[in-house]
Amino acid sequence: MGHVTSAAAIAADAALREGFPTAEAAAAHGQVELRYAYGADLLPHAGPEGAGTPGMWRYEPLLPLPPGPVAYPLAVGGTPLIAPPALRRALGLPGLWLKDETRGPSGSNKDRATALVLELALRAGAGTVTCASTGNVAASLAIGAAAAGLRAVVFVPAAVAAGKLVPMLAAGAQVVKVRAGYEAAFGLSRQAAAAFGWVDRNTGANPATVEAKKTVAFEIWEQLGRRMPDAVVAPVGDGVTLYALGKGFRELAACGAPGRLPRIVGVQAEGAQPVVRAWRAGGDVRTAAGQSLADGIAVGAPVSGGAALHEIRGSGGACVAVADAALLDAIALLARRAGVLAEPAGAAALAGAARAKAEGLLGDGETVVALVTGTGLKTPQYLPAPGRAVEVQGRLDEVEAALAG
Repeated sequence: MGHVTSAAAIAADAALREGFPTAEAAAAHGQVELRYAYGADLLPHAGPEGAGTPGMWRYEPLLPLPPGPVAYPLAVGGTPLIAPPALRRALGLPGLWLKDETRGPSGSNKDRATALVLELALRAGAGTVTCASTGNVAASLAIGAAAAGLRAVVFVPAAVAAGKLVPMLAAGAQVVKVRAGYEAAFGLSRQAAAAFGWVDRNTGANPATVEAKKTVAFEIWEQLGRRMPDAVVAPVGDGVTLYALGKGFRELAACGAPGRLPRIVGVQAEGAQPVVRAWRAGGDVRTAAGQSLADGIAVGAPVSGGAALHEIRGSGGACVAVADAALLDAIALLARRAGVLAEPAGAAALAGAARAKAEGLLGDGETVVALVTGTGLKTPQYLPAPGRAVEVQGRLDEVEAALAG
């Protein structure tokens, strides 16, 4: 097990008592970080002998779970790494890959954290789980809790997108709309968890969320033939997704995986860029405005902003801001050049990759992975403007004439 510093002893003891039996915890840039007895034996075997447990649970030795069967019933993880030729040509990045996290049960990368938190909740005999969310986390928790037979109480901003509210209600979650916005919803969810004894699934507050999200890095490494990419581009809202990616690659190296760690490039919306400003100024993350059509990254006070910034700096990476118009362009590119439907926050990594290349932060010949975090099916209003549908009576000559026209 990793070393627990005296400054983190209380946090570590609390984390271990709350259901993390195979890892120790230490203070890491404002939050608890779980650490393991790293070694090659924790990585899955290569080749046919490494086949077996599918999806995220393939990496169980690097998750805070004791040995035993997984009770969580939904398939999570194992999302594809796509090499889109048309998109590569459009961006001038022949080594571009898309890690498509829209393939989960609720269509977002939030499903990994939900799965691990609910697996721990099931093992602990819990009855109610809670979170705060601008949409995707709450939808993921509602669907996951329904499958696991648990009660979900989710707190969302009153202005939550209708396409994200529908799956929460359809899955039977109790939804609390908070007029004061996301930060107030986050605080209220945490207070309720403490007061009523609910399981707190909030990203950045529950260490299990980071542990689950880091498995994206493990999958990228395996899908690239057990090699490190040169750079990974990820959106930054609360900062947990990016921090978890960095932690995942660091743990691969700690287990003996060869190669240089990838540079981590964070992407924020121009209307909500506290981490970008801190990276540019060389200082700490400070609360800033949080306005963008990309609600998933419109976070002015990121819970794990300091940890995300540390990963960016430590990897020799960068942080860029993109305009809302660039997010819409990226949605169209993903749909028409890769066949991937993304919401604005889900397309942020691609918009950021284009911006980073233009700024000389990504090289033409580099292997670059952009993380697509959420489906556009929940936000159809942002998908590319539809083309014209033609109508025919039913004869082939009509089809030929219509297509020629």
